[in-house]
Amino acid sequence: MPDMIAFPALSIPDTLAAGPGPGNTDARVLAAFAGAGVADHMQADVLRGMIECKQMLRSLWGTRNIHTFGVGGTGFSGLDCMLSAILPGDTVVAFTNGTFSGIDCLTIRLKAATREELRADPMNPQAASVTIVTVPHGQSVTEEMVEKALAARKPKWAFMAHWETGSGRINDLKGFSDACERHGALGLVDAVSSLGIADFSIDDYPGVHGWASCPQKGVLCLPLTYAPVSFTDRYIAEVRANGCATYVHHPVLEARHWGVIDGKDVAQPAYHRTHSGYAIAAFHEALRLTLDHGRARKARDYAFHEAALRAAVEAMGCVVTSNMTSLVVLNLPPALKGREKELVQTCRAEGFGIWPTLSEPVQVRVGILNQLGEARITEIVSRFADALNALGAGVNKEQVMAGLARHYRAALAAE
Repeated sequence: MPDMIAFPALSIPDTLAAGPGPGNTDARVLAAFAGAGVADHMQADVLRGMIECKQMLRSLWGTRNIHTFGVGGTGFSGLDCMLSAILPGDTVVAFTNGTFSGIDCLTIRLKAATREELRADPMNPQAASVTIVTVPHGQSVTEEMVEKALAARKPKWAFMAHWETGSGRINDLKGFSDACERHGALGLVDAVSSLGIADFSIDDYPGVHGWASCPQKGVLCLPLTYAPVSFTDRYIAEVRANGCATYVHHPVLEARHWGVIDGKDVAQPAYHRTHSGYAIAAFHEALRLTLDHGRARKARDYAFHEAALRAAVEAMGCVVTSNMTSLVVLNLPPALKGREKELVQTCRAEGFGIWPTLSEPVQVRVGILNQLGEARITEIVSRFADALNALGAGVNKEQVMAGLARHYRAALAAE
């Protein structure tokens, strides 16, 4: 028997999370998590919190969908729940233009593959019923692309990411929904990076029947709490008619614990699996914060501060290729080409959490999740300039910081 090892207590220092996600969790959310009492998962206040979270999620999503709730885990958990309705042999057209929509497409192929296709390549099945449309890195999915693919394939399901953080691109949500309606496809959308940042209501997109997000980006509630999902009655009818091969992430069974039973809100939720009172308290507070900020105001704030960051990194000689408002994806100045990962590793070692892209071409990603203030953006810009100069970029930091200050002074003058 091996010797037992007792390690010292783990101490994790604060990090400035300035990447695509997770973002820095608000202190109020952390306090709600730590301050929750030790409660049974069926205790009345825990269940009340779940019901209120469900109702707040409907406001945040902008929907009347009764099957709107949170899936325990990260964004991948919510996506797995949404994609669980896809069964072996189902026809699907899926679009990818970055790392994470690419992982979604792999999930779709795993779910749609037949036994024979899984056996032929268990880790990367090539499901004949699935068509993957690969859009070049740095480009967005357009309505024309979706129309062409759906017209040719006439699939049962269609999938797209709304915002793709792998490349920092916003894809055409309305065009996707409209094309799904025209061709009778059931649209599924990865809204991991847009919910709580962009101002949109999902009921405005009737071609989309399944939505999945995550707790660590726009909602900003500890990565392991709840991934918001929302499903139309049409989607739920498919699950009821055909089933799905999961218990934990079952769209109908999971909804029962949130007080949605037989398509109706009920006063007393049914047991499905154990939920944490701590996580419910944190999730509840994160949703309160988001709704207090207001969807439209929050979207404007993200756009304003992203514009400040974009102008600052461009003044340093970087080229921004993204169009998201919570993240800039950039190419370094030509003299630093090929040193992207070195830059990122140096920054992370100093508690400044920026990221590279996770697929080719290698770029740098700098994000502003929960950093909506002049002081926070100024710190990000200052530290990024210092990091570039440490590699010999020769950035005129004083000039860059002066330009950033002018951005904010102009905003104050306009008010």
